[in-house]
Amino acid sequence: MKKHNYSAGPCILPQEVFEEASKSILNFNDSGLSILEISHRSKDFVAVMEEARALVLELLNLEGKGYQALFLQGGASLEFLRVPYNLMKTNGKAAYLDTGTWASGAIKEAKAFGETLIVASSKEANYNYIPKEYSIPTDADYFHCTSNNTIFGTQLKSFPTTSIPVVCDMSSDIFSRTIDFSKFDLIYAGAQKNMGPAGTTLVVVKEEILGKTGRTIPNILNYEQHIAKESMYNTPAVFAVYTSLLTLKWLKKLGGINAIEKINEAKANLLYTEIDRNPLFKGTVVKEDRSTMNATFLLENQEHQELFDSMWKKTGISGINGHRSVGGYRASMYNALPLESVQVLVDVMKELEKNS
Repeated sequence: MKKHNYSAGPCILPQEVFEEASKSILNFNDSGLSILEISHRSKDFVAVMEEARALVLELLNLEGKGYQALFLQGGASLEFLRVPYNLMKTNGKAAYLDTGTWASGAIKEAKAFGETLIVASSKEANYNYIPKEYSIPTDADYFHCTSNNTIFGTQLKSFPTTSIPVVCDMSSDIFSRTIDFSKFDLIYAGAQKNMGPAGTTLVVVKEEILGKTGRTIPNILNYEQHIAKESMYNTPAVFAVYTSLLTLKWLKKLGGINAIEKINEAKANLLYTEIDRNPLFKGTVVKEDRSTMNATFLLENQEHQELFDSMWKKTGISGINGHRSVGGYRASMYNALPLESVQVLVDVMKELEKNS
């Protein structure tokens, strides 16, 4: 039975990426060696790292604009720490927008380095909307936001304009929609949503914002060190970087971010239309802030849960149980999820309506 993978992460990747990556496990580049055993200093892998870093900047339209792309380790959670270490000045302060679990995690880490201002928060409403009216202090060292909130199903549709550096955690919607990425001075994203398997984290940083904190930064946490060593300061996650490269090449062949955005909008529109039409379901998020990547919804009557769960499981749907913070269901529709999988879920929802 075909599986329809709605997992929030690690998540679905393109089938052709799985096939190519699996070949590399047995024999990478006809070397007779597995990608899992080659040296990260080998000519073959250095070429992978160089191509992956260059392709990131190409897809984000940041080539020649003073940015560096890095593949690091520790997940986005380490970037919660690394960002203030590299950007918050001694006796400085930073501004944060609190829109969910991961944003609050970043805020917690920043507080260890200095004054951390929460410019706005939707916590009081269980993060079911994106705050709109807030001001960003111009004397802060940087402003931090989270573009998409995986757990709660909200997404920033626009970003504030400010004179200070802008940092964005794009872990769950990187490469999914067209944005002027040059508006951001630092972007970070765990690979395990739209890019590759868990194990590596993408950081895209404008070099001119670095080296201004006045503090000594441990080398392993210092972006400038990782730039100088071309993402090879320590042994990188070889397989995760290679698989990320394959996914980026798949995206480029598809037509880039412009092309995938249209597909993602079609998937989201299909599912949200059914959620709004079907009297058995309701969304959890203010409509204008609904995420294209993660649709969160509930049953109006819990008496239907047992039947609904049995129905979607029989069709091969996997991974749509909601996070405990929200309950209900969460359909994660990352880049590689095909439209046909969304149609299968919508058909089940319609069938439940008929049988109820």
